[in-house]
Parts: sequence; structure tokens; C-alpha cells
Amino acid sequence: MITQTSKAILVTGAGGFIGRRLVQELLRRGYRVRCMNRRPADHPAGCEQVLADLLDPDSLAAALTDVDTAYYLVHSMGRGQGDFADQDRQAARNFVAAAEAAGVRRVIYLGGLGETGDNLSHHLASRLEVAQILQTGRFSTTFLRAAVIIGYGGASYEMVHSLVRRLPVMITPCWVATRNQPIAVHDVIAYLAGCLEEPRTEGQTFDIGGPDVLTYKEMMERFARIEGRRIWIIPVPVLTPKLSAYWVGLVTPVKAAIAIALIEGLKNEVICRDNRIRELLPIPLTSFDDAIQTALAEQQQAGG
Repeated sequence: MITQTSKAILVTGAGGFIGRRLVQELLRRGYRVRCMNRRPADHPAGCEQVLADLLDPDSLAAALTDVDTAYYLVHSMGRGQGDFADQDRQAARNFVAAAEAAGVRRVIYLGGLGETGDNLSHHLASRLEVAQILQTGRFSTTFLRAAVIIGYGGASYEMVHSLVRRLPVMITPCWVATRNQPIAVHDVIAYLAGCLEEPRTEGQTFDIGGPDVLTYKEMMERFARIEGRRIWIIPVPVLTPKLSAYWVGLVTPVKAAIAIALIEGLKNEVICRDNRIRELLPIPLTSFDDAIQTALAEQQQAGG
């Protein structure tokens, strides 16, 4: 069901890995799209552009004026100084206040999948806290909990790809045996856009993942096989995630701060426990191998 509106659809973090793709898809579907970034960025023709920073409350009023639905796609992991969770907490609170003042009707938030509880990694716990803050607002919040997202330009893809290409033998933490349910970035975009057009998703929380459940070790092995490479992965109990993250930061283009957050999250199994969204938005899901092949093709096209 398509619910068009004359008001704008705001995409925060519009220049990011998810935001860029979502903006293109919303424009393709005929929406009036407003792109919000902290600094100037290139965006497709046809979208509005606004500069605003969620950590600067005074900059948000103009961005949220005449907005029906806002996509919340920002996080502070790897940005600037201090604890990213503190920054994300303050950003979410600033956004809620500004969105309420502007009369925003709906928010769609993309966060992380993981079991709730005290054992969540710092990164996943922060993403869950942001969802909880957004859900306090006087607007309807849809929370999509995504597993590892596979796509060219994404941190998880870049990290795995670099490891597979540069290190035929890897000494890894035992947490590489943790299971997860990776999802293709194009499927994430389909869910995000689909939620906008399906009123029954309003105010709901959904798990989203792909059709394959794999360990991180299996993901790297399958990635290598697709590229025609052989790798040996040796899990050891004494290697800490933090040490592994600094090592990843040295041998891959992923920033150390982001690598730490990603690798610490390996201890948390990220499997869809609730598949209700499949009934509301039965999109065809992309296999892990096909998602990797698409990402590699996009990377080659971009000259990477």
C-alpha cells in the first residue's frame, strides 16, 4: 500500500552507506526527499539538501520543518572524541525534541540485531538505547533490527574483504564461530522503503536478515571461495577482541574505532527471532553469495 504525502521525507545521514542508496530508492518511487548531512555532499538531482548536526539542537528546526517521516540512519561510532554512546544518546534526545516541535508524524530507525540483555557489545547496546529514546517521542517509531549488512562501502564488507585478500592465514578470536544472519544492502533498502508504504509497520519493531545463517568464519571462507582464493582461519582462545581490532585497523581500511566496535560485537549472536516483517513485506531475499558477488561487481565498477 503506497501512502504518498506532499510533505518531505527526511533522510538523516543521507551521504552514508545506507543513506545514499535509500535516497535514490525514495526518489525512484516518487517521494519528495530531503537529505540531511553535517557537511555538504553530492546527492542525486531532485532532492532537497540541508546541513544540520544532531549534536547541535539549533540546526535541526529547519531540517525538520514540513517533514512527515524521518529516517534515522546516523550513529557516532568512530566520529570525533569521547564515547560514541554518549554522543548517540545526546543526538537521539536532540532529535526527539526537534521532531516533536516540528510535528513529525513518523520515524523509521535502522539499528542493530542482537539479543537484549547485559551481555550486548557496547556498539549494539548503544543502538538499542537509541531506539528506546526514539520510542519515547510523540511520533510513531518503526525500529528495524538488522544483522550484518553486506554491500560495497559498508564497514563489515570492507573489513572482511580486506582480510580475505591480504591474509591467507588468519589467527582469530574464538568468537568467529558465532552465528549471524547477514543481509544484502539492497534488501535493507527494500525494507526501509517498504515500511514507509506499509502503515501496519508503524510503531513496530522488526528483525531483518537474509536467507542464510552463517558463522563469521563461514562468511570469510565463502567470500574467499567466490574470489577464487584459499584461506586458513585458526581460532585461538587467548586473542582478545580489542587486540584483534587494532590488528584489523592496521591491515584493512576500516578505522580502528569502528573495527573495535564491530569485532566486540562478534560475541553476540545476531539471528532473526521474529519474522513478522516477512508477512507484511514479502520481498525476495538475496543469498549471501549473491550479495557478495553484487558488492564485488559494484566495487569493480567504482574502480576499487
